[in-house]
Amino acid sequence: MTSLIEQAARRLEQLRQAGAVMPQELPAAPVAVTPVAVAPALTPAPAPAVEPAATAPLSRRVEIDLVALAAAGIISPNAPRSQIADQFRVIKRPLISNAMGRSAAPIANGNLIMVTSALPGEGKTFAAINLAMSIATELDCTVMLVDADVARPSVMNVLGLPGSAGLLDLVLEDSINVAPVLLRTNIDKLTLLPSGTPHERATELLASASMIRLLDDMAKRYPDRIIIFDSPPLLLTTEARVLASHMGQIVMVVRAEETLQTDVTNALSMIEACPVKLMLLNQAKVAPNAAYGYGAGYGYGAEANRP
Repeated sequence: MTSLIEQAARRLEQLRQAGAVMPQELPAAPVAVTPVAVAPALTPAPAPAVEPAATAPLSRRVEIDLVALAAAGIISPNAPRSQIADQFRVIKRPLISNAMGRSAAPIANGNLIMVTSALPGEGKTFAAINLAMSIATELDCTVMLVDADVARPSVMNVLGLPGSAGLLDLVLEDSINVAPVLLRTNIDKLTLLPSGTPHERATELLASASMIRLLDDMAKRYPDRIIIFDSPPLLLTTEARVLASHMGQIVMVVRAEETLQTDVTNALSMIEACPVKLMLLNQAKVAPNAAYGYGAGYGYGAEANRP
């Protein structure tokens, strides 16, 4: 065995010396490498930019000069007890009861209350503002005062505030979002809605479907809110009659010893559809030389057949 190995080794050495290349000395054959595509690392896509949520417009705050109002005979929530304040306590009680559903029969839109009169000069604006002020002292409800006399607005003027966008603008834009034009006051539970920008087709706007939607939303949005509308006189304009068809309650102001009975009768005939109609006798003498009322001219022109 050993001699065979030695012989083989010698034979290999002889072949090597002769220049033969041994198999184990051949260079290794290159190994084909198939390139493998390496997927690049995935970069997460940037998250879409998120815009901040739009902030709902807030109502503007205004300051009412309560001292000046008290001097003009307007009720102030912080003023001492007075005769006129007691009178409006009596006036508001059935209205609040109807508005809050405490009456014997439910009243549709009972919290929509229109204050009107037959003719100018009866004191309806005076009554509407004082009624709103009196309701604002209640613990269980809030009040919105709307200047719905779009032909001759006067609520803002009496309160010493400038006119601004309001009711007609909302109807024209077909919007039920009153916040941009609603005015918060320094009386916690009282807000104001001005009449808005004058429009030549005010009557048509108040009779439109947009107005009906707005009134329906106003009536139902807040169950504790009572809305007082200072409307035009019934016998001089058609706007009041249009508004009356959507109201739950109407307060008709009559000036004592001055309003003609025929005027009152004619005015009442125009609001027959309203379920609740209350009469408010203004400037009635309650004691010798004592009276209350606004008594200012209305501005619709000459007054006819006044005694």
